[in-house]
Amino acid sequence: MKQLSPFTKGLRDGIPIGLGYLAVAFSLGIAARNAGMTAPQGFLMSWLGMASAGEYAAITVIAAGASYWEMALVTLVTNARYLLMSFALSQRLDPKLGLGHRLLIGYSVTDELFGISIAQETPLNPRYCYGAYLVAIPCWAAGTALGILAGNLLPTRIVSALSVALFGMFLAVIVPPSKKQPVVGLFVLLGFGASFAASRLPWISTLSGGTRTILLTVLLAAVAAILFPIKEDADA
Repeated sequence: MKQLSPFTKGLRDGIPIGLGYLAVAFSLGIAARNAGMTAPQGFLMSWLGMASAGEYAAITVIAAGASYWEMALVTLVTNARYLLMSFALSQRLDPKLGLGHRLLIGYSVTDELFGISIAQETPLNPRYCYGAYLVAIPCWAAGTALGILAGNLLPTRIVSALSVALFGMFLAVIVPPSKKQPVVGLFVLLGFGASFAASRLPWISTLSGGTRTILLTVLLAAVAAILFPIKEDADA
């Protein structure tokens, strides 16, 4: 049997991810539609952003009427984990690989694409990443645009019902790590409680939703890092 080229293998591995992205991004598109975004705007946002949590955070602050800097900062904080993923992938690349390839691979990292890329043999062939990106990223952008279009056509009650799917996606993100690490579950609950309290307390409740999200994210992350630091492997 003929061995697949790295690019073809990436295309193959990217198909199931792309199909999953199409479904999840549809729900994201409905949220974007509720925030007043058009299909071209949603498509461009997802093509350039490629991050469900980051985009949803951006949509939330857009709907709240927040400023550009608030939107940029909350997206940066929400997507900070991709910096670490990019650093990890950079260690798997050929040291002679050019800067252009490195920037493109780092820019296009998502949780799922990182998972399949980091599992490949070292050195990681960039063509494998490009094959997976070629399927997954257009599906993500198209799903968002389709969600916005469907949100404009479907009755309000159905749109509201479909919007629940997005919350299900976030539950799927936070529940598994919370089960494995009780500390994560604890801070998820603290985040819920702190967010509710911040919306009711004097002064802080007068801040925009985007600003409150930024402050709580940084504060809780700092407390978690100080009280429960991740121990480095002694053999690393």
